[in-house]
Amino acid sequence: MYHKEKSIQIKSSASALYNNLSVLPIAERSLTYFTVVHGNVVNMVSASGDGLNFSHRQLQSKEGSIAASSSLIIQASWCVLPSRVLLVLTSQKGIQMYESDGSIMVYWHALDIPETPTAQAVFARGIAAARGNYICVGTSCGSVLVFDVPSKGSNITLSEVLEEHREPITDIASESSRNEDGVADLVTADDSGLLCVWKSGEDFSLVNKIPAYGCSCSSVKLWCGVVVAGYGSGQIRLYDGASGSVYAEVNAHARWIYALDVAPDTGTLLSGAEDSLVRIWKLSRTPETNRIEIEHRHTECVTDVQICGAKFCDSEGNAFAVTGYDLSEIIRYMLV
Repeated sequence: MYHKEKSIQIKSSASALYNNLSVLPIAERSLTYFTVVHGNVVNMVSASGDGLNFSHRQLQSKEGSIAASSSLIIQASWCVLPSRVLLVLTSQKGIQMYESDGSIMVYWHALDIPETPTAQAVFARGIAAARGNYICVGTSCGSVLVFDVPSKGSNITLSEVLEEHREPITDIASESSRNEDGVADLVTADDSGLLCVWKSGEDFSLVNKIPAYGCSCSSVKLWCGVVVAGYGSGQIRLYDGASGSVYAEVNAHARWIYALDVAPDTGTLLSGAEDSLVRIWKLSRTPETNRIEIEHRHTECVTDVQICGAKFCDSEGNAFAVTGYDLSEIIRYMLV
C-alpha cells in the first residue's frame, strides 16, 4: 500500500521525545519542511517536491537572544494561522516563536523557574494553533498558555492561561477548520491521561473533561469533533469530543505510542510506537448511527527503530514520514 521513498539525512539524530517530527507542506513552492529535535538543537530540512534537492538549517535553544546550551528543546512544531505561519519551539527555559523558515525569532516567553530546585522538572510541551489567531502551549505544571498572535510583527501577547490540568501537558491538538460556534475545537492531554476539550475564541471555555484511566496519553488529535488519543499502554481510544463517550478502543501497539496524526481530508489515521511499527487506520462515520468506526488498513515495520515521530506529508494521507530515536534520517513512505 505504501512504498518506501529515499530517506532524508539530518545533521543530528532524533531525541526520544513524543511527537518528534513536524511537517509543513508548501504547495505553491513545491516544498516540504521538516523539523526534528536533538538535544538543544532543531534540525530543519526543506525538501523539493521531486525529493532530489534538500536544504538544511539548525536552530539552537536560546534564552531570549542568547544561546543557552544547557536548555534542552522538548518540541518543535509549525502553527498555521489564518495570516501567517510560525515555528514554535518549547524547552526547559521557555517558548520561542520564529518565522516559518526559522530565520527570525519574533517572540520569547520565559517559563517561571523556581529559585530552589524542586523534584519536578520545568519545561513546555504541547503546541497547537487554535481557531483565530491563537497559539496554545502546554507546560510541566499543567497550565496551557494561550498566545494572541497579530497578523504580522512581534507584538505577541499572553492572553489567557487555562488551569484545568494538574499534571504535565503531553500534547495539544486543534481542529481550526471547524468554524461552527459552540463546537469543541481544541483538546489538551496530560501525563495522567486526563483529556480536556475546549471551545477556543476570545475566551476559551471548557466543554468536557475525559477522565484518566491510569495510563499517560502521549499524543492526541481531533477529527470532525472526535478525540483520537494514543496511550502508553499501546491503545488508541476514540471519544466524542462533546460528551466524552467512547466510540472505540483498539489495542494498536505492543508498546508506548509516541505519535499520532490524522489526514483531515480523508480521515486516515497514523500511529507510531516504540514497537517499531507504524500503522495506518481509516476513520469513518456510519450514517445510520452517527458513530465513528476505525478500520486497520496498513502496517509498516521500521526494523530496529524506536519510533518517536510520525506525520502525514499532505492532507489526504498519501505520504508520511517517520523519525526514530538515535536515527539520523527521516524515512518517507508514499502511497502506491
